[in-house]
Amino acid sequence: MTEKRRRARRAGLRAEAVAAWYLRCKGYGIEAQNLRTPLGEIDIVARRGGTLAIVEVKRRPDAGELGSAVPPAQQRRLVNAANWLLSARPGLAGITVRFDVVLVTPRRLPLHLPNAWQA
Repeated sequence: MTEKRRRARRAGLRAEAVAAWYLRCKGYGIEAQNLRTPLGEIDIVARRGGTLAIVEVKRRPDAGELGSAVPPAQQRRLVNAANWLLSARPGLAGITVRFDVVLVTPRRLPLHLPNAWQA
């Protein structure tokens, strides 16, 4: 792995840690972070009440770049990974699942977008 990729990976992991902290502050329990499934990785699985949030974390220089943060192909991958998770954990049957995005930008609180897209 090149040094540039190593730095980018560390920055991504820091952004995910900030996003998890922020979600905890909002009353979510973190069920999993960096969950690797056979169909792709889920950055954060968070739960509050009867809702399970599949959270994609994006680190950007500013909030203006949010429109293209999660392209359709990545959305499909996350939906497939979430379906795999639900089938692998029968205890989650009947829970409401939604797809959220947390945007992490320098020197600002994270921006949480609940229900960023529909499955």
